[in-house]
Amino acid sequence: MLKGIILLIPGILLCGVVTVISLGIQAAEERVFDHPYIEALVVAILLGMAVRTAWEPSERWRSGIAFSAKQLLEVAVMLLGASISFAAILASGWLLIGAIAATVVIMLAVSYGLARLLGLKTKLAILIACGNSICGNSAIAAVAPVIEADGDDIASSISFTAILGVLMVLGLPLLIPLLKLTATQYGILAGLTVYAVPQVLAATVPAGIVSTQIGTLVKLVRVLMLGPIVVGLSLFVARRRKGAAKEDTAKTASISPFKLVPWFIIGFLVLAALRSFQLVPDIAIAPVTRTAAILTVVSMAALGLGVDVRVLSTVGGRVTAAVTLSLMLLLALSIGLVHFFK
Repeated sequence: MLKGIILLIPGILLCGVVTVISLGIQAAEERVFDHPYIEALVVAILLGMAVRTAWEPSERWRSGIAFSAKQLLEVAVMLLGASISFAAILASGWLLIGAIAATVVIMLAVSYGLARLLGLKTKLAILIACGNSICGNSAIAAVAPVIEADGDDIASSISFTAILGVLMVLGLPLLIPLLKLTATQYGILAGLTVYAVPQVLAATVPAGIVSTQIGTLVKLVRVLMLGPIVVGLSLFVARRRKGAAKEDTAKTASISPFKLVPWFIIGFLVLAALRSFQLVPDIAIAPVTRTAAILTVVSMAALGLGVDVRVLSTVGGRVTAAVTLSLMLLLALSIGLVHFFK
């Protein structure tokens, strides 16, 4: 046991160094621009890839890197449940909730189908669909361990999604005069299309406090869709794995959901329930959320350290096309929706 832990230390420390540098770059962005346009987890992947390009880690480093990429990411996903209250969903009104949910579901199907038509692998298509439809890099990071995606697919989807996310923040305010959007309409549009919560703030602050409040609310409801989507995917993957093994159908149908759903998803739901019933104190939310964010960055550093850039170059054009077209379709659907909310 102790020997196994010792073997993990070098790789974890390496990921930690990349994480510290990445968080420092994000902090510098926040000082200069008030909001990070490129999040630390994206910087971590890019730095990890740069290190991997210049130097291939030996066996001494690999076990710790692999542990950081998988187990630490699962812990981070579980901890995110403590920051979610089911009451936040109900507070925004059923009509808007239904519209957001419908948008997420439609874009999941459309983005996945588009990625598959462009010849991308199933797991990569799922990552792109979830990233585009829900909350960008966070959704990709949460879904990846559930579908057992490899590091190349995760890095590809996050890298290209991150680039377009920054472009959305910079370009979306230009639509206010072009489409004659009200503050409420623009807030809804930003909440539905911009990937990360900090990016929603960056995109809406120039439009005023009303747009910022509406955009943040819509974005948070959209993020809350991640829970049921991840649970659904975990059930689907488990059923498919059982079917591939040709196990007895009746036996499979009787399997407990606790055996089908990964442990960290169960932990996510338990923490979300505890938070909803106010059994998780408010004072604990910030440290837990911060811990989850740091662990996610550590995991992304590990993924970057395991990525072969040559693999990314073979799918770059198709991934770029899939992400770009999906984002354009999401923008078109969202523009149609905001004109309904006058």
